[in-house]
Amino acid sequence: MVNIVDRDTQMCMSLAARPSNHGVRFHNWLYAELGLNYIYKSFAPSDITAAIAGMRGLGIRGAGVSMPFKQDVIGLIDELDPSAARINSVNTIVNTNGHLKGYNTDYLAVASLLKTHQVDPGLKVAIRGSGGMANAVVAALADYGLRGTVVARNHNTGAALAGRYEWDYSTEVPTDAELLVNVTPLGMAGADEHVQAFSDEEISRATIVFDCVAYPVQTPLIQAAERLGKPVITGGEVIALQAAEQFVLYTGIRPTEAQVMAAEEFSQQD
Repeated sequence: MVNIVDRDTQMCMSLAARPSNHGVRFHNWLYAELGLNYIYKSFAPSDITAAIAGMRGLGIRGAGVSMPFKQDVIGLIDELDPSAARINSVNTIVNTNGHLKGYNTDYLAVASLLKTHQVDPGLKVAIRGSGGMANAVVAALADYGLRGTVVARNHNTGAALAGRYEWDYSTEVPTDAELLVNVTPLGMAGADEHVQAFSDEEISRATIVFDCVAYPVQTPLIQAAERLGKPVITGGEVIALQAAEQFVLYTGIRPTEAQVMAAEEFSQQD
């Protein structure tokens, strides 16, 4: 599988303060697999306004948007899809003949996973975290019909997020939580990679465990949940599905589940 680059090649990109290789590997693998004349490149823009102007002026087809630019780009584009308008956050921009439309595929991915995993909308949720990704996750949970508690050490962001969706706020995990969701860096490769986001006792009381951390997929939380016999939703599923939805928006082609899994496996390689 080889990408042939010529004057007709359509470019897509990611814009992040600290770009990773995930999108580059995921999208380019699928472009080659499906024989599409596209190429994907990551950038760390020093000027997001200039970057979006360049996207429009150069006819760059799509852009994945990561922190800290998810809100900054809203005033620079022409239209918001409901997935982005719902949470005032954009992680994907599609350029159609100079018209820039923003989406949030994190929201779309979580909403899809709740359905495919047949999560009971009557479960009580405890979500740990109150950052940008938590906003997308809580919105998807709430729109699915779920209600619960935002658990966060930061009172300002935690209470604000809870209030936005009429949830409760606490610094402690409620004892009646049935769906545990981690949207913090706990368990992520790095300083917190050995930290389990919820205790064994909390997991034992739960019905299902959802960890949004994608690197590694087998976080301490996921390992503990599987050890305790609890069904799980992993961050690997989230990142693969949100990237697949970006791919569809850019190309108009939906890869098969097997192709998405293969692209994600390639993306996870060191």
